[in-house]
Amino acid sequence: MATRTAAENDERAARTRNRLTLEQARALGLLGAAKNTRLSGRVSSELIEAAKKRAHVNSDTELLELALSRLALEDDFGARLVGRKGSIPADIDLVV
Repeated sequence: MATRTAAENDERAARTRNRLTLEQARALGLLGAAKNTRLSGRVSSELIEAAKKRAHVNSDTELLELALSRLALEDDFGARLVGRKGSIPADIDLVV
């Protein structure tokens, strides 16, 4: 049985995460056949290449779809968790 390298494992995990993100975005109607909006802006080529490398995508379009899908699907768990600070009474027994 061949052993995968750390880089291969990272790539496999990234591709799985990307696929699941895009599937969820499609299921919610955020991605579809129609590509009817153009987005443009100026960013450093180093940022684009680093993001493509990290996400394991090749094209600018793939990168934009993935990044925007992640942002659109992002939950607010962190903010809600921090917002609950102090909401549990100090005298409650949390030992299980």
